[in-house]
Amino acid sequence: MTPPRMPDLTPQAAHARLAAVDPAAYAASRNHLDGAVTGLSPWITHGQLTLAEVVETLRARHHLPLTHKLVLELAWRAYFRHTWRQLGDAIFDSRHPGPLPDGAYAPALPPDLRAGATGVPAVDQAVRTLYATGLLHNHARLWLAAYTVHVRKVHWRAGADWLYGHLLDGDLASNHLSWQWVAGTASARPYLASAANIALFAPPAWHSPGTVLDQPPDALLALATRPEDAGPEPGAHPGAHPVVCEPALTAEPPPALRDLFRPPDPAAVAGQDLWLVHPWSLADAPPGTQAVAVLDSAWHSRWHWSPARWHVVITRMAALAPVRWLAPADTLAAALGAARRVRGRANPHLAPALARVCTEPDLPPWPEPAAACRSFSAYWSRVLKASRPAASEGVGDLLPKK
Repeated sequence: MTPPRMPDLTPQAAHARLAAVDPAAYAASRNHLDGAVTGLSPWITHGQLTLAEVVETLRARHHLPLTHKLVLELAWRAYFRHTWRQLGDAIFDSRHPGPLPDGAYAPALPPDLRAGATGVPAVDQAVRTLYATGLLHNHARLWLAAYTVHVRKVHWRAGADWLYGHLLDGDLASNHLSWQWVAGTASARPYLASAANIALFAPPAWHSPGTVLDQPPDALLALATRPEDAGPEPGAHPGAHPVVCEPALTAEPPPALRDLFRPPDPAAVAGQDLWLVHPWSLADAPPGTQAVAVLDSAWHSRWHWSPARWHVVITRMAALAPVRWLAPADTLAAALGAARRVRGRANPHLAPALARVCTEPDLPPWPEPAAACRSFSAYWSRVLKASRPAASEGVGDLLPKK
């Protein structure tokens, strides 16, 4: 398999990508797998660009209203982050019942799905693309999740954890709440993948006529409410969909990358003004500060990564910081206490012990509701009303569909 093409996680590459965004082309073609998507997610996830900076820059540069399609889609990411800030780890549990009780779903992905050999071209192509690139178009993520949950009857959490581990741009809020949106546990109704929809937006190799997805909407909904796993398509092994090798997801970096880190040493930072580098803050350190890079081993024992993601993150960390530590968050925070001052960018991925030392908050791109919103529609209605109080009429017509 061809190794993933690694994104250049530098501020220079991030701003070049931001400058190349074409909002009109995005609005016209974003649902197509070969459409003009922004490609900004790796740099947003890893902190070279904040979501607020992206929204502000694009709106100013292209004179975009809040209701422009590009802004509306960025708002979904803001909504997912808002929900995480409000609910914390509760986002990793079903927010309400889906088509079936949680216990009706399998706790692990079936081997044929993980091997890209289900016999459904759209699913198998998605798995292959994920392993080969570490990235996946949002529409393909939705099709993959819908098949996993509603056809194979796998619990959304198992699918979300697996996909997150392989994504180079994986963000826990966006990923896991998107899976809940598909599953119908954080939305009014489940999202159902169909062969007809795939044919509209994907290249021919993804088309799935004659498969379990080639059914009318009412039949797909009935399938979602039946507890039986539909199983792989007959004749799926090996045929046109030979198995692929899944990259291993691990709690620690591969050995060569692991050797770049040491146990925390307070003496190495005593009396210094530090800038905290972590996987979600890989921007350059401010002038006058010493960069120190940290990996929270306890966090990664819960959330495993692919070799490709370990490589892209640690390569950037090594370029930024001569001091690099790997340990549980509490141990890291205690060692940082020897510094004169520690600055850093907050992020909800950080354990509380590390989040407390970060001085720069994770600010949203607009004033947000004080309490958690049950739906994106409720969230966006309140944002629009707060941003343009006079525009309260007809807000429902402006709300995007994911």
